[in-house]
Amino acid sequence: MTASLPPLRIWVDADACPAVVKDILFRAADRCTVQVTLVANQMLRTPPSRWVNSVQVPRGFDVADAYIAEQAVAGDLVITGDIPLAAEVLKKGAAVLNPRGERYTEATIGERLAMRDMLEELRTSGVATGGPAAFGQADRRAFGNALDRFLQGALAGRPRVMPDLP
Repeated sequence: MTASLPPLRIWVDADACPAVVKDILFRAADRCTVQVTLVANQMLRTPPSRWVNSVQVPRGFDVADAYIAEQAVAGDLVITGDIPLAAEVLKKGAAVLNPRGERYTEATIGERLAMRDMLEELRTSGVATGGPAAFGQADRRAFGNALDRFLQGALAGRPRVMPDLP
């Protein structure tokens, strides 16, 4: 007899997560009966749902990231655009999507870390590197599609019960 998989949890690095992405996650939580936890250093409004909750961490550099890295386990999904956090939870066996729908993997995260470090070095030397493009409809669609694909595969064989909250 094989051990059953634990319930799927979705952890959201919510401080910089676009509101439209949070809305997609709220709907997915209710539709798929999956626990979604928003982690931020400020109070967050969440819909009245047994599947959605938020955790407010103290203000400070990377405090929310550290909380997510500590709580996430193999099989969980983490939503973040933070490359170092993505690398850390990938090592634990969690899956990672950024808010634009790109899935980070063990095979791609090294290149992303190198690019991040190079851009950081350029910025500290005074070179203007610009920022990401504005979040648009194509990004919203890409995230929704990537989330649906992930959930279809990840929910097979998992219980649909309310896990104990942190």
